[in-house]
Amino acid sequence: MTDIVDELQWRGLIALSTDEDALRKAFADGPVTFYCGFDPTAPSLHLGNLVQILTMRRIQRAGNRPLGLVGGATGLIGDPKPDSERTLNAPDVVGQWVERLRAQIEPLLDFEGPNAAIMVNNLDWTSGMSAIEFLRDIGKHFRVNKMIAKEAVSRRLNSDAGISYTEFSYQILQSMDFLELYRRYGCTLQTGGSDQWGNLTSGTELIHRVEPEAVVHALGTPLITKADGTKFGKTESGTVWLDPDMTTPYAFYQFWLNADDRDVSKFLRIFSFRSHEEIEELEKQTEERPQARAAQRALAEELTTLVHGADQTAAVIAASKALFGQGELGELDEKTLGAALSEVPHVQVAELGPVVDLFAEVGLVASKSAARRTVKEGGAYVNNAKVVGEDAVPSKEDLLHGRWLVLRRGKKNLAAVEVTGV
Repeated sequence: MTDIVDELQWRGLIALSTDEDALRKAFADGPVTFYCGFDPTAPSLHLGNLVQILTMRRIQRAGNRPLGLVGGATGLIGDPKPDSERTLNAPDVVGQWVERLRAQIEPLLDFEGPNAAIMVNNLDWTSGMSAIEFLRDIGKHFRVNKMIAKEAVSRRLNSDAGISYTEFSYQILQSMDFLELYRRYGCTLQTGGSDQWGNLTSGTELIHRVEPEAVVHALGTPLITKADGTKFGKTESGTVWLDPDMTTPYAFYQFWLNADDRDVSKFLRIFSFRSHEEIEELEKQTEERPQARAAQRALAEELTTLVHGADQTAAVIAASKALFGQGELGELDEKTLGAALSEVPHVQVAELGPVVDLFAEVGLVASKSAARRTVKEGGAYVNNAKVVGEDAVPSKEDLLHGRWLVLRRGKKNLAAVEVTGV
Protein backbone atom coordinates (compact mmCIF):
# COMPACT_ATOMS: atom_id res chain seq x y z
CA MET A 1 0.00 0.00 0.00
CA THR A 2 1.05 3.60 -0.56
CA ASP A 3 1.79 5.80 2.44
CA ILE A 4 -1.34 5.65 4.61
CA VAL A 5 -1.41 9.43 5.07
CA ASP A 6 -1.36 9.87 1.29
CA GLU A 7 -4.10 7.25 1.03
CA LEU A 8 -6.29 9.00 3.57
CA GLN A 9 -5.72 12.35 1.85
CA TRP A 10 -6.64 10.95 -1.57
CA ARG A 11 -9.87 9.66 -0.08
CA GLY A 12 -10.67 12.99 1.57
CA LEU A 13 -10.42 11.56 5.07
CA ILE A 14 -8.11 14.09 6.73
CA ALA A 15 -9.72 17.30 7.93
CA LEU A 16 -7.50 17.99 10.94
CA SER A 17 -4.25 16.64 12.32
CA THR A 18 -2.14 17.67 15.30
CA ASP A 19 1.01 17.38 13.16
CA GLU A 20 0.68 15.68 9.80
CA ASP A 21 4.43 15.38 9.16
CA ALA A 22 5.00 13.84 12.58
CA LEU A 23 2.10 11.46 12.03
CA ARG A 24 3.50 10.44 8.65
CA LYS A 25 6.84 9.66 10.31
CA ALA A 26 5.12 7.68 13.07
CA PHE A 27 3.39 5.50 10.47
CA ALA A 28 6.66 5.07 8.57
CA ASP A 29 8.42 3.98 11.76
CA GLY A 30 5.35 1.94 12.84
CA PRO A 31 3.40 0.01 13.56
CA VAL A 32 1.20 2.56 15.33
CA THR A 33 -1.34 1.54 17.93
CA PHE A 34 -4.39 3.77 17.55
CA TYR A 35 -7.94 3.97 18.79
CA CYS A 36 -11.37 5.34 18.03
CA GLY A 37 -14.21 5.54 20.51
CA PHE A 38 -17.92 4.87 20.07
CA ASP A 39 -20.47 5.78 22.72
CA PRO A 40 -23.54 3.56 23.27
CA THR A 41 -26.10 6.38 23.23
CA ALA A 42 -28.38 4.31 20.95
CA PRO A 43 -28.85 0.58 20.34
CA SER A 44 -27.04 0.79 16.99
CA LEU A 45 -24.28 2.60 15.16
CA HIS A 46 -25.15 4.67 12.08
CA LEU A 47 -23.48 5.76 8.84
CA GLY A 48 -21.51 8.53 10.53
CA ASN A 49 -19.95 5.90 12.79
CA LEU A 50 -19.25 3.74 9.74
CA VAL A 51 -16.88 6.44 8.46
CA GLN A 52 -14.79 5.97 11.60
CA ILE A 53 -14.87 2.16 11.57
CA LEU A 54 -13.80 1.99 7.93
CA THR A 55 -11.05 4.54 8.56
CA MET A 56 -9.80 2.23 11.32
CA ARG A 57 -9.99 -0.67 8.88
CA ARG A 58 -7.85 1.22 6.35
CA ILE A 59 -5.22 2.16 8.91
CA GLN A 60 -5.10 -1.43 10.19
CA ARG A 61 -4.69 -2.78 6.66
CA ALA A 62 -1.67 -0.49 6.32
CA GLY A 63 -0.01 -2.47 9.12
CA ASN A 64 -1.16 -0.75 12.32
CA ARG A 65 -3.02 -1.99 15.41
CA PRO A 66 -6.54 -0.70 16.18
CA LEU A 67 -8.22 -0.49 19.55
CA GLY A 68 -11.98 -0.31 19.21
CA LEU A 69 -13.36 1.45 22.28
CA VAL A 70 -17.03 1.19 23.16
CA GLY A 71 -17.67 3.67 25.95
CA GLY A 72 -19.51 1.94 28.74
CA ALA A 73 -18.53 4.89 30.96
CA THR A 74 -18.74 7.83 28.56
CA GLY A 75 -22.02 6.38 27.25
CA LEU A 76 -23.48 6.88 30.73
CA ILE A 77 -22.68 10.60 30.48
CA GLY A 78 -23.10 11.53 26.81
CA ASP A 79 -21.07 13.83 24.62
CA PRO A 80 -22.57 17.34 24.74
CA LYS A 81 -25.06 17.95 21.94
CA PRO A 82 -25.10 21.40 20.32
CA ASP A 83 -28.46 22.47 21.69
CA SER A 84 -29.62 20.45 24.70
CA GLU A 85 -28.76 17.99 27.45
CA ARG A 86 -28.84 14.32 26.63
CA THR A 87 -31.27 11.99 28.34
CA LEU A 88 -29.27 9.75 30.65
CA ASN A 89 -29.96 6.08 29.98
CA ALA A 90 -30.09 3.42 32.70
CA PRO A 91 -26.80 1.56 33.30
CA ASP A 92 -28.28 -1.81 32.30
CA VAL A 93 -29.54 -0.33 29.02
CA VAL A 94 -26.13 1.19 28.29
CA GLY A 95 -24.53 -2.17 29.08
CA GLN A 96 -26.76 -3.92 26.56
CA TRP A 97 -25.98 -1.29 23.94
CA VAL A 98 -22.24 -1.74 24.56
CA GLU A 99 -22.54 -5.37 23.48
CA ARG A 100 -24.65 -4.50 20.44
CA LEU A 101 -22.13 -1.92 19.24
CA ARG A 102 -19.22 -4.30 19.79
CA ALA A 103 -20.99 -6.87 17.62
CA GLN A 104 -21.27 -4.30 14.81
CA ILE A 105 -17.64 -3.16 14.98
CA GLU A 106 -15.91 -6.51 15.37
CA PRO A 107 -16.72 -7.99 11.92
CA LEU A 108 -15.15 -4.95 10.23
CA LEU A 109 -11.76 -5.27 11.94
CA ASP A 110 -9.16 -8.07 11.85
CA PHE A 111 -8.57 -9.84 15.17
CA GLU A 112 -5.77 -12.12 13.97
CA GLY A 113 -2.10 -11.62 13.15
CA PRO A 114 0.60 -9.30 14.54
CA ASN A 115 -1.65 -6.21 14.37
CA ALA A 116 -4.79 -7.89 15.70
CA ALA A 117 -7.50 -5.50 16.83
CA ILE A 118 -8.50 -5.29 20.50
CA MET A 119 -11.89 -4.22 21.83
CA VAL A 120 -11.88 -2.19 25.05
CA ASN A 121 -14.48 -0.62 27.36
CA ASN A 122 -13.65 2.52 29.34
CA LEU A 123 -15.94 1.38 32.15
CA ASP A 124 -13.13 -1.05 33.04
CA TRP A 125 -10.84 1.75 34.26
CA THR A 126 -13.42 4.24 35.51
CA SER A 127 -15.89 2.14 37.51
CA GLY A 128 -13.46 1.57 40.37
CA MET A 129 -12.19 5.15 40.52
CA SER A 130 -13.46 7.35 43.35
CA ALA A 131 -14.51 10.95 42.79
CA ILE A 132 -11.53 12.11 44.88
CA GLU A 133 -9.11 10.09 42.72
CA PHE A 134 -10.70 11.44 39.56
CA LEU A 135 -10.40 15.06 40.70
CA ARG A 136 -6.86 14.72 42.15
CA ASP A 137 -5.26 12.49 39.51
CA ILE A 138 -7.03 13.65 36.35
CA GLY A 139 -9.04 16.82 36.97
CA LYS A 140 -6.04 18.79 38.25
CA HIS A 141 -4.50 18.68 34.75
CA PHE A 142 -7.41 20.57 33.14
CA ARG A 143 -7.86 24.33 33.06
CA VAL A 144 -11.46 25.52 33.03
CA ASN A 145 -10.70 28.47 30.74
CA LYS A 146 -9.45 26.04 28.08
CA MET A 147 -12.33 23.64 28.62
CA ILE A 148 -14.97 26.31 28.04
CA ALA A 149 -13.18 27.40 24.87
CA LYS A 150 -13.85 24.00 23.25
CA GLU A 151 -16.45 24.41 20.52
CA ALA A 152 -18.99 21.90 21.85
CA VAL A 153 -18.91 23.51 25.30
CA SER A 154 -18.87 27.13 24.16
CA ARG A 155 -21.93 26.57 21.95
CA ARG A 156 -23.86 25.23 24.91
CA LEU A 157 -22.68 27.98 27.25
CA ASN A 158 -24.02 30.52 24.77
CA SER A 159 -27.36 28.73 24.38
CA ASP A 160 -30.51 28.95 26.47
CA ALA A 161 -29.99 25.34 27.57
CA GLY A 162 -26.59 25.96 29.15
CA ILE A 163 -24.57 22.88 30.12
CA SER A 164 -24.54 20.66 33.19
CA TYR A 165 -21.39 19.80 35.11
CA THR A 166 -21.97 16.22 34.00
CA GLU A 167 -21.67 16.95 30.29
CA PHE A 168 -19.02 19.61 30.92
CA SER A 169 -16.88 16.80 32.39
CA TYR A 170 -17.25 14.58 29.33
CA GLN A 171 -14.02 15.80 27.72
CA ILE A 172 -12.10 14.87 30.89
CA LEU A 173 -13.44 11.31 30.75
CA GLN A 174 -12.61 10.95 27.05
CA SER A 175 -9.14 12.40 27.60
CA MET A 176 -8.54 9.86 30.35
CA ASP A 177 -9.30 7.12 27.83
CA PHE A 178 -6.38 8.19 25.64
CA LEU A 179 -4.05 8.35 28.64
CA GLU A 180 -5.13 4.93 29.86
CA LEU A 181 -4.74 3.35 26.41
CA TYR A 182 -1.32 4.98 26.05
CA ARG A 183 -0.26 3.38 29.33
CA ARG A 184 -1.83 -0.04 28.72
CA TYR A 185 -1.15 -0.55 25.01
CA GLY A 186 1.28 2.15 23.88
CA CYS A 187 -1.55 3.81 21.95
CA THR A 188 -0.25 7.01 20.32
CA LEU A 189 -3.05 8.04 17.94
CA GLN A 190 -6.74 8.80 18.38
CA THR A 191 -9.01 9.17 15.36
CA GLY A 192 -12.49 10.62 15.21
CA GLY A 193 -14.77 13.07 13.46
CA SER A 194 -13.70 16.69 13.14
CA ASP A 195 -16.69 17.67 15.27
CA GLN A 196 -14.90 15.84 18.11
CA TRP A 197 -11.67 17.77 17.65
CA GLY A 198 -11.89 19.49 21.03
CA ASN A 199 -12.20 16.13 22.78
CA LEU A 200 -9.43 14.58 20.69
CA THR A 201 -6.94 17.34 21.45
CA SER A 202 -7.90 17.32 25.15
CA GLY A 203 -6.58 13.77 25.19
CA THR A 204 -3.25 14.67 23.61
CA GLU A 205 -2.89 17.62 26.01
CA LEU A 206 -3.54 15.41 29.05
CA ILE A 207 -0.89 12.92 27.97
CA HIS A 208 1.61 15.71 27.39
CA ARG A 209 1.00 16.99 30.94
CA VAL A 210 1.22 13.57 32.60
CA GLU A 211 3.83 11.98 30.32
CA PRO A 212 5.95 14.90 29.01
CA GLU A 213 8.14 12.69 26.82
CA ALA A 214 5.21 11.05 25.01
CA VAL A 215 4.63 11.72 21.30
CA VAL A 216 0.94 11.31 20.53
CA HIS A 217 -1.33 12.37 17.70
CA ALA A 218 -4.95 13.12 16.86
CA LEU A 219 -6.56 12.80 13.44
CA GLY A 220 -9.98 14.22 12.56
CA THR A 221 -12.02 13.10 9.56
CA PRO A 222 -14.32 15.62 7.83
CA LEU A 223 -18.03 15.77 8.37
CA ILE A 224 -19.72 14.44 5.24
CA THR A 225 -22.01 16.82 3.42
CA LYS A 226 -24.41 16.21 0.55
CA ALA A 227 -24.76 18.30 -2.58
CA ASP A 228 -28.50 18.82 -2.07
CA GLY A 229 -27.98 20.29 1.38
CA THR A 230 -29.67 17.46 3.30
CA LYS A 231 -27.89 15.72 6.13
CA PHE A 232 -25.74 12.72 5.26
CA GLY A 233 -27.00 9.42 6.66
CA LYS A 234 -30.62 10.54 6.79
CA THR A 235 -33.56 9.56 4.61
CA GLU A 236 -37.21 10.54 4.67
CA SER A 237 -37.79 7.70 7.12
CA GLY A 238 -34.93 8.80 9.41
CA THR A 239 -31.39 7.76 10.31
CA VAL A 240 -29.67 4.97 8.38
CA TRP A 241 -28.57 2.52 11.09
CA LEU A 242 -26.25 -0.48 10.82
CA ASP A 243 -28.65 -2.72 12.72
CA PRO A 244 -30.80 -4.65 10.18
CA ASP A 245 -33.82 -4.46 12.47
CA MET A 246 -33.61 -0.65 12.56
CA THR A 247 -32.69 -0.10 8.90
CA THR A 248 -33.35 -3.11 6.69
CA PRO A 249 -30.60 -4.31 4.34
CA TYR A 250 -32.92 -3.34 1.48
CA ALA A 251 -33.23 0.25 2.74
CA PHE A 252 -29.47 0.33 3.41
CA TYR A 253 -28.78 -0.78 -0.18
CA GLN A 254 -31.25 1.74 -1.57
CA PHE A 255 -29.58 4.58 0.33
CA TRP A 256 -26.36 4.04 -1.62
CA LEU A 257 -28.15 3.23 -4.88
CA ASN A 258 -30.01 6.54 -4.69
CA ALA A 259 -26.88 8.61 -4.07
CA ASP A 260 -26.74 11.84 -6.04
CA ASP A 261 -24.31 11.79 -8.98
CA ARG A 262 -22.68 14.84 -7.40
CA ASP A 263 -21.96 12.87 -4.20
CA VAL A 264 -21.10 9.39 -5.42
CA SER A 265 -17.44 10.12 -6.17
CA LYS A 266 -16.93 11.40 -2.61
CA PHE A 267 -18.79 8.40 -1.17
CA LEU A 268 -16.71 5.95 -3.20
CA ARG A 269 -13.47 7.41 -1.92
CA ILE A 270 -14.59 7.51 1.70
CA PHE A 271 -16.40 4.18 1.95
CA SER A 272 -15.15 1.88 -0.81
CA PHE A 273 -12.10 -0.35 -0.60
CA ARG A 274 -11.73 -0.49 -4.37
CA SER A 275 -8.43 0.61 -5.85
CA HIS A 276 -7.75 4.15 -7.04
CA GLU A 277 -7.97 2.93 -10.63
CA GLU A 278 -11.33 1.20 -10.10
CA ILE A 279 -12.79 4.25 -8.39
CA GLU A 280 -11.53 6.61 -11.08
CA GLU A 281 -13.09 4.36 -13.72
CA LEU A 282 -16.43 4.44 -11.91
CA GLU A 283 -16.16 8.23 -11.63
CA LYS A 284 -15.57 8.37 -15.38
CA GLN A 285 -18.62 6.19 -16.04
CA THR A 286 -20.76 8.46 -13.87
CA GLU A 287 -19.62 11.46 -15.87
CA GLU A 288 -20.14 9.82 -19.26
CA ARG A 289 -23.24 7.66 -18.61
CA PRO A 290 -24.92 8.87 -15.40
CA GLN A 291 -28.16 7.07 -16.24
CA ALA A 292 -26.42 3.69 -15.84
CA ARG A 293 -25.65 4.47 -12.17
CA ALA A 294 -22.66 2.13 -12.28
CA ALA A 295 -20.91 3.84 -9.37
CA GLN A 296 -24.00 3.78 -7.17
CA ARG A 297 -24.60 0.09 -7.88
CA ALA A 298 -20.99 -0.80 -7.15
CA LEU A 299 -21.03 1.18 -3.90
CA ALA A 300 -24.40 -0.22 -2.79
CA GLU A 301 -23.29 -3.79 -3.37
CA GLU A 302 -19.91 -3.36 -1.67
CA LEU A 303 -21.22 -1.58 1.42
CA THR A 304 -24.26 -3.82 1.89
CA THR A 305 -22.02 -6.87 1.63
CA LEU A 306 -19.54 -5.41 4.09
CA VAL A 307 -22.18 -4.56 6.71
CA HIS A 308 -24.87 -7.21 6.14
CA GLY A 309 -23.13 -10.04 4.28
CA ALA A 310 -23.20 -11.49 0.78
CA ASP A 311 -26.40 -13.50 1.23
CA GLN A 312 -28.43 -10.47 2.34
CA THR A 313 -26.97 -8.44 -0.51
CA ALA A 314 -27.95 -11.08 -3.06
CA ALA A 315 -31.49 -11.16 -1.64
CA VAL A 316 -31.73 -7.36 -1.79
CA ILE A 317 -30.52 -7.20 -5.38
CA ALA A 318 -32.97 -9.93 -6.37
CA ALA A 319 -35.79 -7.98 -4.71
CA SER A 320 -34.78 -4.74 -6.45
CA LYS A 321 -34.89 -6.47 -9.83
CA ALA A 322 -38.10 -8.38 -9.17
CA LEU A 323 -40.01 -5.28 -8.11
CA PHE A 324 -39.40 -3.79 -11.53
CA GLY A 325 -40.27 -6.89 -13.52
CA GLN A 326 -36.76 -8.32 -13.92
CA GLY A 327 -37.24 -11.31 -11.65
CA GLU A 328 -39.82 -13.50 -9.95
CA LEU A 329 -41.58 -11.82 -7.04
CA GLY A 330 -42.80 -15.19 -5.81
CA GLU A 331 -39.21 -16.33 -5.23
CA LEU A 332 -38.46 -13.60 -2.69
CA ASP A 333 -38.54 -14.57 0.96
CA GLU A 334 -41.16 -12.88 3.11
CA LYS A 335 -38.76 -10.76 5.18
CA THR A 336 -36.92 -9.34 2.17
CA LEU A 337 -40.12 -8.64 0.27
CA GLY A 338 -41.69 -6.96 3.30
CA ALA A 339 -38.60 -4.79 3.77
CA ALA A 340 -38.62 -3.79 0.11
CA LEU A 341 -42.32 -2.92 0.10
CA SER A 342 -41.96 -0.81 3.23
CA GLU A 343 -39.80 1.56 1.17
CA VAL A 344 -42.50 2.28 -1.44
CA PRO A 345 -45.96 3.87 -1.03
CA HIS A 346 -48.23 1.30 0.57
CA VAL A 347 -51.65 0.93 2.16
CA GLN A 348 -53.46 -1.68 4.19
CA VAL A 349 -56.91 -2.85 3.15
CA ALA A 350 -59.31 -5.23 4.83
CA GLU A 351 -60.34 -7.02 1.64
CA LEU A 352 -59.48 -7.22 -2.03
CA GLY A 353 -61.24 -4.90 -4.43
CA PRO A 354 -60.99 -3.95 -8.11
CA VAL A 355 -57.53 -3.08 -9.39
CA VAL A 356 -58.61 0.44 -10.34
CA ASP A 357 -59.73 1.05 -6.75
CA LEU A 358 -56.42 -0.20 -5.37
CA PHE A 359 -54.37 1.95 -7.77
CA ALA A 360 -56.30 5.04 -6.70
CA GLU A 361 -56.23 4.23 -2.99
CA VAL A 362 -52.45 3.73 -2.85
CA GLY A 363 -51.87 6.94 -4.82
CA LEU A 364 -50.37 5.54 -8.03
CA VAL A 365 -53.00 7.53 -9.91
CA ALA A 366 -55.13 10.54 -9.01
CA SER A 367 -58.51 8.86 -9.46
CA LYS A 368 -60.32 5.70 -10.48
CA SER A 369 -60.89 7.14 -13.94
CA ALA A 370 -57.13 7.74 -14.25
CA ALA A 371 -56.60 4.12 -13.17
CA ARG A 372 -58.94 2.92 -15.92
CA ARG A 373 -56.98 4.93 -18.49
CA THR A 374 -53.74 3.40 -17.23
CA VAL A 375 -55.19 -0.10 -17.61
CA LYS A 376 -56.56 0.71 -21.07
CA GLU A 377 -53.16 2.04 -22.17
CA GLY A 378 -51.41 -1.13 -20.94
CA GLY A 379 -49.47 0.53 -18.14
CA ALA A 380 -50.97 -1.20 -15.10
CA TYR A 381 -49.31 -4.23 -13.50
CA VAL A 382 -50.12 -6.39 -10.49
CA ASN A 383 -47.27 -8.61 -9.32
CA ASN A 384 -45.53 -7.82 -12.64
CA ALA A 385 -48.46 -9.20 -14.66
CA LYS A 386 -50.14 -6.71 -16.99
CA VAL A 387 -53.74 -5.91 -16.07
CA VAL A 388 -55.86 -6.51 -19.18
CA GLY A 389 -59.37 -5.61 -17.98
CA GLU A 390 -60.64 -2.43 -16.33
CA ASP A 391 -62.87 -4.53 -14.05
CA ALA A 392 -60.10 -6.92 -12.96
CA VAL A 393 -60.17 -8.01 -9.31
CA PRO A 394 -57.15 -9.83 -7.76
CA SER A 395 -57.83 -13.11 -5.99
CA LYS A 396 -56.46 -14.47 -2.72
CA GLU A 397 -54.16 -16.70 -4.76
CA ASP A 398 -52.47 -13.57 -6.13
CA LEU A 399 -51.31 -12.46 -2.69
CA LEU A 400 -47.57 -12.82 -2.15
CA HIS A 401 -46.96 -14.70 1.10
CA GLY A 402 -50.70 -14.44 1.63
CA ARG A 403 -50.40 -10.70 2.31
CA TRP A 404 -49.15 -8.42 -0.44
CA LEU A 405 -49.85 -7.20 -3.93
CA VAL A 406 -47.17 -5.26 -5.81
CA LEU A 407 -48.71 -2.59 -8.03
CA ARG A 408 -46.80 -0.83 -10.77
CA ARG A 409 -47.69 1.97 -13.16
CA GLY A 410 -45.43 2.01 -16.18
CA LYS A 411 -41.79 1.04 -15.64
CA LYS A 412 -40.88 2.90 -12.48
CA ASN A 413 -43.88 3.84 -10.32
CA LEU A 414 -44.31 1.25 -7.58
CA ALA A 415 -46.70 0.78 -4.67
CA ALA A 416 -47.86 -2.03 -2.44
CA VAL A 417 -51.11 -3.20 -0.91
CA GLU A 418 -51.20 -5.31 2.23
CA VAL A 419 -54.44 -7.21 2.73
CA THR A 420 -55.18 -7.71 6.42
CA GLY A 421 -58.58 -9.38 6.30
CA VAL A 422 -57.65 -12.54 4.39
